[in-house]
Amino acid sequence: MEWFTAPEYWMSRLVLQKALAVVYLVAFLGAALQFRALIGERGMLPVPRFVARVPFRQAPSVFHLHYSDRFFAVWAWTGCAVSVALVAGLDGRLPLWGAMLLWLVPWVMYLSIVNVGQTWYSFGWESLLLETGFLAVFLGNDEVAPPVVVLFLLRWILFRVEFGAGLIKMRGDACWRKLTCLDHHHETQPMPGPLSWFFHHLPKPLHRVEVAANHFTQLVVPVLLFAPQPVATAAAALMIVTQLWLILSGNFSWLNWITIVLALSALELPGTAPDVPGAPLWYEVVVLAVAALLVTLSYHPVRNMISRRQVMNRSFDPLHLVNTYGAFGSVSRIRYEVVVEGTADAVPHEDSDWREYEFRGKPGDPGRWPRQFAPYHLRLDWMMWFAALSPAYAGSWFGALVERLLENDRDTLRLLRRSPFPPDAPPRYVRARLFRYRYTTWQELRETGACWERTYVREFLPPTRLDVVVQRS
Repeated sequence: MEWFTAPEYWMSRLVLQKALAVVYLVAFLGAALQFRALIGERGMLPVPRFVARVPFRQAPSVFHLHYSDRFFAVWAWTGCAVSVALVAGLDGRLPLWGAMLLWLVPWVMYLSIVNVGQTWYSFGWESLLLETGFLAVFLGNDEVAPPVVVLFLLRWILFRVEFGAGLIKMRGDACWRKLTCLDHHHETQPMPGPLSWFFHHLPKPLHRVEVAANHFTQLVVPVLLFAPQPVATAAAALMIVTQLWLILSGNFSWLNWITIVLALSALELPGTAPDVPGAPLWYEVVVLAVAALLVTLSYHPVRNMISRRQVMNRSFDPLHLVNTYGAFGSVSRIRYEVVVEGTADAVPHEDSDWREYEFRGKPGDPGRWPRQFAPYHLRLDWMMWFAALSPAYAGSWFGALVERLLENDRDTLRLLRRSPFPPDAPPRYVRARLFRYRYTTWQELRETGACWERTYVREFLPPTRLDVVVQRS
């Protein structure tokens, strides 16, 4: 079938596959470096406890068959190695069926991690990586030109990501309709970046332009992805520019990067495709069968997208094949942060020597400027932002975090930027307090050098000893 392949997308496929492999690498690297404290045998939400109560059919994962911290570490680092092999182009040196199996490996491996990751892996970009990674299995390699059906299915994912996000904004917070959300968002977003302070202090009329451009990019441009060329290329290029703007404005893990990867499916990049034979019949049958399955499964995401009760970031099947996305349907006007402190005093009181734990990404010391971490995902820091919104978000893990801090648990402390206590002298008490944070003004920045100003609000967790938190857990 001549219509089945599109040689003009040869270079686009190559760049897309390399970029996707890099995102896989970042995801597996984060899992390898953070899992022990989060979901390990002594983690805050241990995998063995999860698989004991959740059946395999609800959360398919190799860790239902066996779990140990050593096995998980080997699994995650193997995922890193496979990702590196894909970046290096090993799939291009294999026969077509071998390349498909090689691309299937990281998808299966990361699915196993996400399905036992619980709260720590509940973010929309986890499902987005899996959905994109599954389609990448069928993109082919140097033996065949890119299949049109798979390219359009990748655009279909991008359409749902952008259009769904646009709809949930228009249906959600009124500030999106009034074009005022960015008066607050750069300050209250989960993890500001090094330029976020400057974005916040842009003139308000420019913020209105930002919001209006966002609506145009998310509600109008996605339709053009399915238009003939060069319209589709122009639409994808505009989306990429928008995502790069978002990358500069904050730390959103690999959400923006995987969106750029998807946009590559609509770009006609310059390059000459080699002369290859037509796609084998078995490959065409497999691709068309998978496409039919994914179109059928798209019913629930489409129904959700057009619903007035639209929800964000939900998977409709345990394999995360077709999902719904969206972000920031509402925007906080005030930023709160949970500040965790410890003391070695035997009897704690307000004048005790309370020392603050420093996190890597979330705001803490008002004088410390935010850093750029994305596409790397600091899972604990992100969940601390949710905890500040409501203690309910932290109910399943915050007590365990306090317990690990009281023990000076090495794996937990590795998630932090700095612990104020030496390894052999853990604190006797840990407490948490809620503060209101705001960006300093230009004048305050010149006078103090601090980008934040914070004000105490209330107690989040009273001073707690190890024996007390253990009894509660």
